[in-house]
Amino acid sequence: MKVSKRYAESAKLVDKTKEYEVKEALEIIEKMPKTKFDETVELHVKLGVDSKHADQQVRGTVVLPNGTGKTQKVLVFAKGPKAEEAEKAGADFVGAEELIPKIQNDNWFDYDVVVATPDMMGVVGRLGKVLGPKGLMPNPKSGTVTMDVTKAINEIKSGKVEYRLDKTNIIHLGFGKVSFGTDKLLENYETIINAIIKAKPAAAKGQYIRSVAITTTMGPGIYINQK
Repeated sequence: MKVSKRYAESAKLVDKTKEYEVKEALEIIEKMPKTKFDETVELHVKLGVDSKHADQQVRGTVVLPNGTGKTQKVLVFAKGPKAEEAEKAGADFVGAEELIPKIQNDNWFDYDVVVATPDMMGVVGRLGKVLGPKGLMPNPKSGTVTMDVTKAINEIKSGKVEYRLDKTNIIHLGFGKVSFGTDKLLENYETIINAIIKAKPAAAKGQYIRSVAITTTMGPGIYINQK
């Protein structure tokens, strides 16, 4: 596989045999040749748990102190006063049953997060096969099934991210943009890693955090020394 000249230049800055302190790793990212767009800085955390077991799931949400650098579009399923409240709070799309065919038949996914009031979950449940695989299904654990739609929308818009294990027991998420600089990215990193550590399941045995790597959208991975 041929790599780009920019990737090759970036890779030269990283010692693949070394685990870096977070700040040092973020400083390396700052030195890497820039792309034409503002790359996302991603975090990949491999955990010593087994996601097949319900008592070893790791999932939650956290509001990043410096946001994600991306404005999240929010779709809210609500009716009556709650629909009006969602509109006032700045939801990008608000609706009920009439949105089902649009999502099912027209493949409409022009939003990043779906919020629903509890009474609408019967309706939203019909979209499980479509929203589920995309990670868009509202869930009480992530605060997206709630009567407090204003709070949910405000948190999402101000930089709330969800972390969850994939099938290989790794958490992947973006925690800012390259343009944020080292200090803001470091604050966001520490907020997330602390949340993941606090979310350690009681059933988890042995070493909890197996490995941590950060990378940019188009850049090489840098392994972190995370005790």
